[in-house]
Amino acid sequence: MTMIVKKTTQLIAGLIFLYGIYVIIHGHLTPGGGFAGGVIIAGSFILLILAFGSDFLRLTREEAGSTLYENLAILIVVFLAVSGLLATGKIFFLNWIPKGTPGELVSAGILPLYNIFVGIEVAASVLTIFLALVIFKEELAE
Repeated sequence: MTMIVKKTTQLIAGLIFLYGIYVIIHGHLTPGGGFAGGVIIAGSFILLILAFGSDFLRLTREEAGSTLYENLAILIVVFLAVSGLLATGKIFFLNWIPKGTPGELVSAGILPLYNIFVGIEVAASVLTIFLALVIFKEELAE
C-alpha cells in the first residue's frame, strides 16, 4: 500500500476504535451496546491489517492473543452473572448495583459492565475469525 493509504488508515482506525468504545459505553442509553461496539472495534483492527499486512501487528499463524481476550471476557461475564446470585441469593443475572439517575452515563447498574465485556468478547471473536481466514488464505497460497 502507498504511504497515503497507510497514514490515512492510521488516523481513521483510531477514530473508528474510539467510536466503538463510545458505542459500548453508551449502549444502555442509545442504540448499540457490546455487540455493535465490539464489531466496530474489530473493524478498526481489520482495517489496520488490510492496510499494513499481517506483519504490522506482529501476527503469527496462531491467534492466541485474541482467543485469550475472548475467553477472559466470557469468564468475566459469567462471574458478573453469578455475582447477582451471590449478592442477593435470589436471581442469576440480577442487576444488584444501584441504578443512579435515569439518562446519566452511570445509570444502569451492572449493565454497562456487561456491555464492556461483551464488546471485548465480540471484538476478539470477529478478529479471530478474520485472522483464521487470512491464515487459511496464506496456507492455500503456499
